[in-house]
Formats: sequence, C-alpha cells, structure tokens
Amino acid sequence: MAELARWDNFYVIVGSAAGALIGLQFVVMTLVAERPPLRAAEAGAAFATPTIVHFSMVLLLSALLHAPWEATTPVALLCGMTGIGGGLYTVVTARRMRTQITYKPDFEDWLFHAVLPLAAYVLLAASAPATLSHARDALFAVGGATLVLLFSGIHNAWDAVAWHVLVNRGEQGQNKVP
Repeated sequence: MAELARWDNFYVIVGSAAGALIGLQFVVMTLVAERPPLRAAEAGAAFATPTIVHFSMVLLLSALLHAPWEATTPVALLCGMTGIGGGLYTVVTARRMRTQITYKPDFEDWLFHAVLPLAAYVLLAASAPATLSHARDALFAVGGATLVLLFSGIHNAWDAVAWHVLVNRGEQGQNKVP
C-alpha cells in the first residue's frame, strides 16, 4: 500500500476543498433562493444538484483513498462502483439538461455539466481493473478524475452564481413595481 500512501496529502487537500465548496454552494443557494425563477426545481435538478453530487464524489473519493486499506482490491472496487454510478448519474443529468426549459444550455454548459464529468467517471471506472496490474497508473487516473470533478464543480458553481446574480436578479429587478 506504499503507492496509496504517497497520495495522502493530495487527497487531504482535494477532500478539504470539496467539503468547503459543498458548504459554500449551500450558502450561495440559500442566498439566491429568496426569489427563485419559474421552474427553478427543474433547472436545479439539471444544474445545481449535479454540482453538489460531483463535490460529494470528490469528498467520498478523498475519504476512500485516505483510509488505511490493507489491500488495493477493495478500494479499487469502490472507486470503480463510484465511477459507474457517477457515469449513470451524469447521463441522467444530461437528459435533465436537455428536457428542462428554464435555461438553454450552450456548449460550455454541456462541456462542464456532461462531457467532462462523464469522462471523469469513465476514467474512474476504468481505473478499477487497471489497479490490479498497473496500480501506480491507476492512482494517477483516479487523481485526474478527482481533479476534473472538482474543477468542473467549481466552474459550475461559479456559473450558477453568476447566472443568478447577473441574469436572474437583473430580470427580477426589471419586473419590480416602483
């Protein structure tokens, strides 16, 4: 397990960042929830909830890879299952993005909400069997997937806040009766 021990600080840092960002996302969503747009729940399932899920996955992966495992097989299996579950969730998210009508996603939205997270989860799932023969490379794959999820979440959280503050609040301000 010497290979895994060398990743200790990486997952402490990444996991701490994910935990802090989950809290921050809840604070921001609470602040903008005062006057939600029409069909906000539908858009939230497509855009806001996946961001929390990706941050939570980073936190989960950090905890899994930081635990004192006796062998690589259980952690590889758990990472593989996380990748498969996250991949399926990302497919559901893409479907929700396509069917919601509150906001028309552009290329950047598809990239950061569907393509990159799906690639990260596929890489995570593929790393599980690779661990048996190429543990070092598999750990780099898991680390890369974790960072893609973290950075996608950061981008998506910022994008959501910017939309609520700059677009949604501006439209609501125009509809106010003086």
